[in-house]
Amino acid sequence: MRRRFFVERFEGTAAVLRGEAAHHLGRVLRAEPGQLYELSDGESAWLARTQDIGRDAVEFALVERLPVLLPPLHITLLLAIVKFDRFEWAIEKATELGADEIVPLAAERSEKGLVVASAKRAARWKKILLESAQQSRRLRVPMLHDPAKPRDAFRTEKSQVRLLLSERAGATPMRELLESSPPGGQDTATANLAIAIGPEGGWTEAEFIVASEYGFAEAALGINILRTETAVCAALAAAQYAFGAFRRMDDLESARSKGGEGKP
Repeated sequence: MRRRFFVERFEGTAAVLRGEAAHHLGRVLRAEPGQLYELSDGESAWLARTQDIGRDAVEFALVERLPVLLPPLHITLLLAIVKFDRFEWAIEKATELGADEIVPLAAERSEKGLVVASAKRAARWKKILLESAQQSRRLRVPMLHDPAKPRDAFRTEKSQVRLLLSERAGATPMRELLESSPPGGQDTATANLAIAIGPEGGWTEAEFIVASEYGFAEAALGINILRTETAVCAALAAAQYAFGAFRRMDDLESARSKGGEGKP
């Protein structure tokens, strides 16, 4: 399987990979002129052939535009800050499972030392998201937001469907909430979904109350209590299953050109 890399832009029939990614391709992978790789600028993807391989830049010639699959939903993951090894594993897997935005949450039961130290982890976390997006051959890298308190993150979240994972007895099974969720608009066939996942100690009563005030429904993943990183994988996999198949971008563009005709 060909590797995928992200470039800033495509320039006519060419593209340039710069910085650390270019160094990795040239020095670690020992790329040679004439080899084929996949490139994405976040909007389209191309099969490209290496031409000139420098120390800090690799020049490509574009060969063939690749079909792009549109996901059935836009996922915002509001994830409580936990021990960094687990948090980083979680955001890596969240990227593979289709998260589009990740908001680290300074929950009341997050360790205060971790919350303070998280400000210095942004560069590392962005690198993890980039590498995971390349490995899973995504069109674009998830957006990493600055850490926020739950109240602020819940207040500004505008997704159609907002779920707060809960271990409380009255929580509705996530399956039922997803089955009753509205689909996306006809022109995009995309639903917007926000999933909030708390720390190891769970949400506090105050956080449950404020989440409810801002439209988050309590969702249960089963009778067992899951670790934060396990809940990330389970919730995102369930969401991907519930919202159905992908669409090709060229099919969507064709439907739009006909005045929005066509259905997913």
